Amino acid sequence: MRDDVDVAIVGGGQAGLVTAYHLRRVGIEHVVLDEQREPGGAWQATWPSLRLFSPATYSSLHGRPMPPHPDTFPPVDHVIAYLRSYEERYGLAVERPVTVHDVRSAPDALTVVTDRGDLRARHVVNATGTWSAPFVPLVEGQASFAGRQLHSAHYRGPADFAGQRVAVVGGGNSGVQITADLIGTAEHVSLVSARRLRFLPDDVDGRHLFDRATAQQRTSDPGEMEAEFVGNIVALPQVREARAQGALRVRAMFDRMVPEGAVIGRDRLDLDAIIWCTGYRPALRHLRSLRLRTSDGHPEVVDNRSVKDPRVSFVGYGDWTGPASATLIGVGRTARALAAHLAQDLGTST
Repeated sequence: MRDDVDVAIVGGGQAGLVTAYHLRRVGIEHVVLDEQREPGGAWQATWPSLRLFSPATYSSLHGRPMPPHPDTFPPVDHVIAYLRSYEERYGLAVERPVTVHDVRSAPDALTVVTDRGDLRARHVVNATGTWSAPFVPLVEGQASFAGRQLHSAHYRGPADFAGQRVAVVGGGNSGVQITADLIGTAEHVSLVSARRLRFLPDDVDGRHLFDRATAQQRTSDPGEMEAEFVGNIVALPQVREARAQGALRVRAMFDRMVPEGAVIGRDRLDLDAIIWCTGYRPALRHLRSLRLRTSDGHPEVVDNRSVKDPRVSFVGYGDWTGPASATLIGVGRTARALAAHLAQDLGTST
């Protein structure tokens, strides 16, 4: 691995790859440091039945369309194959597996500390996403539960829960998809949430959400766009089927947990396993030495660059890094804009 570069991109998933694509287009010397052993980013760690929320034509990175798929909503293995081909098509400079342990500040550069040696970079672009930083809330008695607990990040399919009584905690897309996935394999599935489910209209999918995010950038009244759709759960075919069967009726959140399961009001829910579909935090532990985080849990940014240290940038983490920036189709927009800003700083041609 080289020891000096203009830009080091940390993370080789969709955000890191499209950032590398745009840096290459503006002539910026760079390298992508990816902790994974194979291409595909976080998609490699998802459950096999996971589906995209959008058709292939609405799930493409800049520069290369995702190939069509017979299913309207392509499966995860189609996404992984696409990301591999994208990386190969452009010969992107990806080093793997490389684990970044720390990023340290120096007057003339940033030092990227990895398990394969140190790297000096004038800029660091973080594209590590959130998948490796799952969040599980604290619940009274949680440690006493005798069954299995895991986060949705570690769910690999229904076979591990055959004949079991399972609670899926979380009222978002992951919660309802995993609940639907378990039906017919688990003995009983309880969907638990602190709020009611809020479904998008059945004819709305990721295409409409991306169009809405694009429109929000152009309107002076984002509230008008928010009123167009109510809810955040995409009703994929498997989800609609589970809903029709009455399997998505929500139970209130646990009051406390006990060895046998959980207590909700006056009822005890006997459980063998609990799957926490309770979200993620930005995977930014490698930046702890720079002390960039705010009380919001992520760094303050302007144009995707840290206010505290503009040499450090962020792509693909969600709304704080740009509308729809955590999606395949949306991340390229912010990556392209960031590449243009870095080109100005570094004096390369655009």
